[in-house]
Amino acid sequence: MSDDTRSDQDPIPVAGPDTGSAAGPATGDSAGTPTRRRVLALGAVTAGAVVSIRPALAETVGSVLNCEIPVPDPSRAGSYIDPDGKTVPARTKGAFPPSPRAFKGEEVKRAMANGSTLPGTDSQRSRAYVNYIRRLQRGQGGFTCFASLQMPRG
Repeated sequence: MSDDTRSDQDPIPVAGPDTGSAAGPATGDSAGTPTRRRVLALGAVTAGAVVSIRPALAETVGSVLNCEIPVPDPSRAGSYIDPDGKTVPARTKGAFPPSPRAFKGEEVKRAMANGSTLPGTDSQRSRAYVNYIRRLQRGQGGFTCFASLQMPRG
C-alpha cells in the first residue's frame, strides 16, 4: 500500500517525545505518522476480514451438525454393537443390530450432551451406539464428524 499523504490531510495526533502533548505536526511530512486516510483504509480492510470470516464459521458449524456417523462404520457393516460400544459378531447375545441409518452430528451431539436417545432407538440401544461413537478412531467412518463435534465453538 502506498502512502497517500497530502498536505491537506491532518495526521492522527500523537504525543510528542519531549512535550507530552497530543498535538503532532500540522502536515503529513513526518515519517511514520499515519494519516486519517491510511487509518480508515486499514479499518476497512479489517472490517472486510471480519465480515468474510463470520459466514465461514457459521457454514462450518452448520456442516458439522449435518455430517453423518454410521453405526457401525461401513468396514464393519453387519456387526452388532455391544452395550460397551464394541463391535461384535452378528446375533451376539445382548448386543444390538446395526443402525439402519447414519446419525446426523446434531443428533449425536444432543444425545451426548443431555442423554437423550438417538432417533429410532430405545435408551439401551442409544447408549450402546453413543458408546460406539465415543470409541471411534481415525480411519473409521464417522470419525471426522465425531472429532468435529468435540471442537469447542466460539
